[in-house]
Amino acid sequence: MTVTRRHVLRALGGGSLAALAAGGAGAAQAYRFGVTRHARALPGLRAPLRVAFLTDLHYGLFIGAGSVAAWVDATNDLRPDVVLLGGDQLDARMDAPPEPLLRELRRLRAPLGTFAVWGNHDYGSFGRYGGRQYGAPRADWAAKRAELEAEFARAGVTVLRDAGRALRDDAWVGGTDDLWFGTPDVTGALAGAGGRATLLVTHNPDLLPDLPRPAGLTLCGHTHGGQVRLPGLGAPVVPSRYGQRYAMGWVQGAHGTPAYVSRGLGLSGLPLRNLCEPELALLHLNPA
Repeated sequence: MTVTRRHVLRALGGGSLAALAAGGAGAAQAYRFGVTRHARALPGLRAPLRVAFLTDLHYGLFIGAGSVAAWVDATNDLRPDVVLLGGDQLDARMDAPPEPLLRELRRLRAPLGTFAVWGNHDYGSFGRYGGRQYGAPRADWAAKRAELEAEFARAGVTVLRDAGRALRDDAWVGGTDDLWFGTPDVTGALAGAGGRATLLVTHNPDLLPDLPRPAGLTLCGHTHGGQVRLPGLGAPVVPSRYGQRYAMGWVQGAHGTPAYVSRGLGLSGLPLRNLCEPELALLHLNPA
């Protein structure tokens, strides 16, 4: 399910959203963000690990370099050991590398590196499918994906597409391809982890019930927490086949795998948020 402007308007009956927009409340909430802090034990760790998780930047349609610069500054102030980007970094047709975005991401500072996965909107930006901000589909979308992976690498961001890396002797991070437009391979992402503590990054939480093996902790984005939430109702629209189950926060996947679904930082469909503040998540992971 792709959430569109029509879905949101239909779910809200038009009136609530119109009132929100008229008062400017939704637009104001859309561009404020906060830091959420979480402490968890992670089996296999021998020393603490500080993880900054940024997801759903959506650079291009409603988000510019100024927003990304503020998120990067806030991330650097947290002094994370590693930065993880959870997909949907892009949200516009990419005929040329997004240099303003790459310039800001290049400023991220984390001694163990910065890693990313792709999401469904990234695939629109590659040209895998068409849309109002993407134009017509491209026959060479896979080559565009490879080009952007190389550009991200030059900016210091390693894209993990069904692959993983050792962060330390006691920690492994794996990342999967997108659930909707890629071929996510959890086993491939965690291959080589051995006895290390495992972090799995996958854009779409709908993968959680079908994890073929456990992970120490899974990090997801995609849902934006619904982006627009109403008192007593929650989010009228969540881009998940499971409805509210994986809308946001701490959830559980197959094999008892704990997972955190971030509300994300950017915007999709409409430049509005309500009762759903954009978040930069800092995870303090400790030995179990």
